[in-house]
Amino acid sequence: MDVIEGSIYDFPVYYDLVFGSDWSAEFHFLQAAFERHVAGGVKSTTKRPFRVLEPACGTGRLLFRMAKFGYHAAGMDLNTAAIEFCNKRLRRNKFPENAWVADMCDFQVDKPYDAAFNTINSFRHLSSEKLAEAHLNSMAAAVRSGGIYALGLHLTPRKGEQTDEESWSARRGHLVVNTLMWPRDKDRKKRVERFNMRFDVHQPSGSKRIEDCLVLRSYTATQFDRLISACPDWSIEAIYDFRYSIDDPIEIDDYTEDVVYILKRR
Repeated sequence: MDVIEGSIYDFPVYYDLVFGSDWSAEFHFLQAAFERHVAGGVKSTTKRPFRVLEPACGTGRLLFRMAKFGYHAAGMDLNTAAIEFCNKRLRRNKFPENAWVADMCDFQVDKPYDAAFNTINSFRHLSSEKLAEAHLNSMAAAVRSGGIYALGLHLTPRKGEQTDEESWSARRGHLVVNTLMWPRDKDRKKRVERFNMRFDVHQPSGSKRIEDCLVLRSYTATQFDRLISACPDWSIEAIYDFRYSIDDPIEIDDYTEDVVYILKRR
């Protein structure tokens, strides 16, 4: 098997298959969160499309489906290949090409959005508190007062074993991608975690392996609360877990790992 060392984000077809195959629960949760937590709700905007923004949108696995539902959906990402893939799919389905290349810590929009979402840990790619604050401040400028930002991430639990290794598979036609992610090393003091990630790609034409290393910043619940306190335009409206059940908000305890914070724009 050929082995390629490179960023998984540079292979949008495989990335989209792996992370886009299980979109339904997230999508319907976000719809429900818009209804419940955006001031005025979604129905109050009948004179114009409900506007949603996804920072670090990647291939637009959710963005595309938001557009199909009727939202005005837009997103940004630093990876050019992912943005090209996203816009090509939007164009193919006769939607505006609303994805652009930008740094999610330093961007501007022409008109504020009603809601934003970032649900699969991309926020943790921001390597410092300064960058995290810059991101939240840029998002505050991009979301209207009363709007929300649904932000999903893995917290570091205070007790118990942390769930570190994950594996899953996805198939589309004759294309199969088996994925494995496992920890390489962690520095709790510096709040840096590195994870090896592997795509094993199988097609009739042959197989190959793509190997990457993801570098993520860690957060305990206390550290995340402190970050939000430093960004006065945001408050924590509600917290959910990765069951994506809108009727079951959670209280964080010492064992909590997978969370979706609903941040409310003041």
